Amino acid sequence: MSADDLSLPDDMDLLKSMVRAMAQKTAALEDENAALKARNSDADERIKRLMQILKAYDRARFGRRSEKLGASEASADDEAQQAFVFEEIETGIAALRAQIGKGRPSGEKRPPRPRKGFPPHLERVEVVIEPEDLPEHAGKQKVLIGEDVSERLDVIPAKFRVIVTRRPKYAFKGWDGVIQARAPAHIIESGMPTEALLAQIAVSKYADGLPLYRQEGIYARDLVDLDRRLMAQWMGRVGFELDILADHVLGEVLKGTRVFADETSLPTLAPGTGATKTAWLWAYARDDSTFGGSGPPMVAYRFEDSRSGDCARRHLGGYCGILQVDGYAAYNKLIRKDGGNDGRRLAGCWAHSRRRFYELHAAGTSEIATATVERMTELWKLEAEVRGQSPEARAAARQAISAPIVAELFRLWQQTLPRISGKSKLAEALRYAISRREIFERFLTEGMIELDSNIVERAIRPQTITRKNSLFAGSDGGGRTWATIATLLQTCKMNNVDPVAWLTQTLERIANQWPSAEIDALMPWNYKA
Repeated sequence: MSADDLSLPDDMDLLKSMVRAMAQKTAALEDENAALKARNSDADERIKRLMQILKAYDRARFGRRSEKLGASEASADDEAQQAFVFEEIETGIAALRAQIGKGRPSGEKRPPRPRKGFPPHLERVEVVIEPEDLPEHAGKQKVLIGEDVSERLDVIPAKFRVIVTRRPKYAFKGWDGVIQARAPAHIIESGMPTEALLAQIAVSKYADGLPLYRQEGIYARDLVDLDRRLMAQWMGRVGFELDILADHVLGEVLKGTRVFADETSLPTLAPGTGATKTAWLWAYARDDSTFGGSGPPMVAYRFEDSRSGDCARRHLGGYCGILQVDGYAAYNKLIRKDGGNDGRRLAGCWAHSRRRFYELHAAGTSEIATATVERMTELWKLEAEVRGQSPEARAAARQAISAPIVAELFRLWQQTLPRISGKSKLAEALRYAISRREIFERFLTEGMIELDSNIVERAIRPQTITRKNSLFAGSDGGGRTWATIATLLQTCKMNNVDPVAWLTQTLERIANQWPSAEIDALMPWNYKA
């Protein structure tokens, strides 16, 4: 409505009252607008600060290696904490933006944001919203000229159901005998769970770090009473049935020409005392894709009450390939003392040495450490370029680029060590590297070897998360079962296989007497839905 269309009274007093009312309304709107501007300005400033923190964490975690010299030094706990910080910052930013959006005029639309499409395998539920038929539309013919399409991600919460199996009995008139279909086989004979339920519980506990007591509470929300002790018994049975498969995975790992090994501690109850002691999870991983191999990636875990080198010797059996490890001295006992090439050979992990120098570099206490970290960065840069190439191509590239860097580093370390205090942290880092020169340099001539053992560290990291929610009672008190089931579920993840689907199918096959001669068909990398 324009000013000319306004109908104004001729009465002066009435006009004055209208002006006063408009002035009051204008003042109120101005106050509200000022409050909104102040609130939005404050929210914008807080969002800006949070975004700066977020970008700083981004650079620390995902920046180029030259910008994040300490990337490989982050522990699993540090990464979990960083992930938590990311989540909380993102949540805070979203809340502040919602606060700003609340003050936006109703007719104002926010600009569209780019969004990745949803996976094509997800079910699409079409909802067509037709415009309302109004009286003025009567007698007119609608012609479709286009449409707006939007997609939102929905979820159907997991729910329990009961499978009722009926097996009718029949008799023939005038004849003796009764016929009836055989009862279907199950892992838990005469029990309540299907193989799908066993798989769900196992994956939640051993892959997703959800203890049984928490699952008990979650299921209770659906009025389903599953006692944690009963579920624990089920998991013991599942572990028993899968033990032969986990042994097969370890056998396949040890067929590799290069195997990674690592170990991590686990909290364990000391028998009869109630106190805790330390047990160990040993991990053996294989991934041939880094040097152009076609074999599937896999990992095998072994639970032990000891960190003795005898454990690794027992696990490895007669393995005679390359064993790539960290600096743990127990692995040295696995090598022939005469240095023969027909036995196991060790390859070192440069990342473990680099961490020692990085700590000094980050503290700003050693120019030698800073120079070392900067030169080592060039080694990882080349590794990114040759990853997936043949062993011969990798070795040739390393001889041309990495070998001079390695020679320069050892020369620097050997010249520096006599000139510094033998008790200093730098001296410790130098002795660690120099004493392992042979196994550190092996990657220069053998293209199958990696610069670091990050492949097995990534494979063992999920178990360190589960470790926080677990307390074992030795190898006979859940430790072996955990190692067995985790072996297969982590191997599923490494091969991009849905662990619940694989485990459900595998348990059903085992229950129906799958032939042991065809055990390879049950491996996660051979899974077919």
